[in-house]
Amino acid sequence: MTASTDLLIDAFDRIAQTVRRTVDGLGSDELGARVDPGANSIAWLVWHLTRIQDDHVSDVAGQTQAWIDNGWAARFGLPFDRYDTGYGHTADEVAAVAVVSADDLLGYHDDVHHRTVAFLRTVTDADLPRVVDEAWDPPVTLGVRLVSVISDDLQHAGQAAYVRGVLERV
Repeated sequence: MTASTDLLIDAFDRIAQTVRRTVDGLGSDELGARVDPGANSIAWLVWHLTRIQDDHVSDVAGQTQAWIDNGWAARFGLPFDRYDTGYGHTADEVAAVAVVSADDLLGYHDDVHHRTVAFLRTVTDADLPRVVDEAWDPPVTLGVRLVSVISDDLQHAGQAAYVRGVLERV
């Protein structure tokens, strides 16, 4: 492994730790609570950040998503296309994710995290400049895609932790 790989794994570990601290011990009422009708819930934020990680890392790793492979889509039973990651969801779609349990959220996130780390252990510094998405200008490299996922996931994990803090004060 390289220093780059170690840094990437550390960043994804921090996301997983924040998700666990945020979700652990919450019931469905807290997971689905929203600070206002248009806000995202903890359940939706954690589901979405995990879906993004699963979708994007699976794509660059050349594998299918844990969401599909490991039965999470069926287990969650959400009314979305199985490739939906939550991008652009309406307030009503956010509300639909309120039915998930902490165990399912954490189980799915743990599954995706383990798959991400396993993939990262195969990545070398020479792999990071590989173009993985030519739809952008400039094209997106593996390194940029991984940093983008980390950035997005950390933002949403922080938002979920903030919502938990608000709920604990009420």
